[in-house]
Amino acid sequence: MSETLLLFVNPTSGRRKVVPMLPQIVNTFAEFGYETRVYLSTHRGEIGELAEKYGGDAARVVCAGGDGTLNEMVSGMLRGGHSAPIGYIPAGTTNDLARTLGLSTDIPQAARDIVTGSPRPLDVGKMNGRYFIYTASFGAFTRSSYAAAQSLKNSLGHAAYIIEAMRDLSTLKAQRVKVTSGNTEFEGDILFGSVSNSTSLGGILKLDPSLVSLSDGKFEMILLERPRDVAGYAPMLECLINQHYDNEYIHMVTMSRATFTMSPDTDWTLDGEFSPGAGTVEIENLHSAVNLMVRREDAPISFGF
Repeated sequence: MSETLLLFVNPTSGRRKVVPMLPQIVNTFAEFGYETRVYLSTHRGEIGELAEKYGGDAARVVCAGGDGTLNEMVSGMLRGGHSAPIGYIPAGTTNDLARTLGLSTDIPQAARDIVTGSPRPLDVGKMNGRYFIYTASFGAFTRSSYAAAQSLKNSLGHAAYIIEAMRDLSTLKAQRVKVTSGNTEFEGDILFGSVSNSTSLGGILKLDPSLVSLSDGKFEMILLERPRDVAGYAPMLECLINQHYDNEYIHMVTMSRATFTMSPDTDWTLDGEFSPGAGTVEIENLHSAVNLMVRREDAPISFGF
């Protein structure tokens, strides 16, 4: 007897490469005994709504698209209280989480890994009631992840984010932020802040993989404080590029819960999507909230059907 698999597709992600490959994807799932129901989204938020409504009826729930598509699906699953293993076919522009997890960006291989792989626990974040999979951030370069036009991302790929990031440099300014996490309290003028569960943020900032665990119940929080003078910028940026964090203006800690007090006009991004700011921002780690299918280490790699 076939089991039901839900497949949510964002047809505009990346370079629109996933839709022509849907027959191959569905055939792979059928080969392993799954009856696939395919939903192509027509507007933002629809995948989350569908996952919340139907996610409890399936043995596995899969999405094909970018990191924002994955965010929608997982958010819907959590809102609906559904616990089916999830699968992710990375078909976006940056695919930060796919890099961190080592997921294949070859679409046929990613589909096969979902039905032959093993479930891996994954922490999920919650910020003022909204979920995020790998990062919540504000400040410098944050805008570039959601401001780049989809047409530009489709034609230029990752370069579109770099273009938007360079535009951000012209308006770079610090925000006065107070952060409380457990018994730790910090206040300063912050250029950039992130709470993440990934080694790649927006395809621009990289974290040392040895410092990041995706299922330890903790996030990595980075705050870049504004240097006292211009001479302080170059050493700070050099440390970031080399993944060294022993700089007086770089504050990096692990946390499971934090409260940010800041200007309500400070916009955030959650998994690359815009999120409006608030005077008080509460972030918490939902330990092992979902199980994501990943390729078994001993599994052979397939390059076709």
